[in-house]
Amino acid sequence: MKLAIVGVGKMGKSILEGLLRAEMLEASDIGILDTPERTQQVALETGVTPLRLEDLRRCERILLSVQPKDVATLAPQVAHPNTGYISIMAGVSTAVLSRRLGTRRVVRCMPNLAATIGKSSTAITGPREAEEAGDLEFARALFATVGDVYDLPERLFDAFTGMSASAPAYVAVVAEALADGGVKQGIPRAQALQLAADVLIATGELLRKKHPAVLKDEVSSPGGTTIHGLAALEARAVRAALIEAVEAATLRGHELGRDE
Repeated sequence: MKLAIVGVGKMGKSILEGLLRAEMLEASDIGILDTPERTQQVALETGVTPLRLEDLRRCERILLSVQPKDVATLAPQVAHPNTGYISIMAGVSTAVLSRRLGTRRVVRCMPNLAATIGKSSTAITGPREAEEAGDLEFARALFATVGDVYDLPERLFDAFTGMSASAPAYVAVVAEALADGGVKQGIPRAQALQLAADVLIATGELLRKKHPAVLKDEVSSPGGTTIHGLAALEARAVRAALIEAVEAATLRGHELGRDE
């Protein structure tokens, strides 16, 4: 078994579907482990192999797609010699993973919800032992099936989590607020939501080519509607609120990573 995925919730299943879609591995080379009901359901949907805990000892690599709070309980059950580990547990450092799993073949990754549509931004890091064993290269290829991959120093992982991994929630709040503003001015709710989604998608594409300040200035004509709207945002300290959201999420990442 080339890869076992422990935890096939929304993120774990998205990664599974991405690597199958990209034909990175055959379904017969992949095993999954979750609750008995979830394991059987996803195995039937995808054609991969349902596993039990004892089956993990014959897997080359294991992807840990579970909650950070589960690491202390789970690690002794999945720790096997000659196995490489890939973790997407927020806040759990490679040092903690190595100590819990008894190996330096650990790779830490942080994707975001856009993995469900193949548009994730995933940060990745690992020690020399993971590089030498090919685990880092494997993880890069794995997460490339669901979006873009960025090698990042581990000291920046919590900041990446607070910004990129959490950002879909922040942007969803912005989209909902824009739609609410449209509804307040008389636009039907369904249409307002579609317009908000469309403008955020288009703006994202524009931001790949232009600095945010340039884009803002191009839209803001002297004495026009946009500059008045921007003044209202500045009066409500929207910039400061978003900066504080990233900071708060980063600090929470630090807390989750504390080894108890």
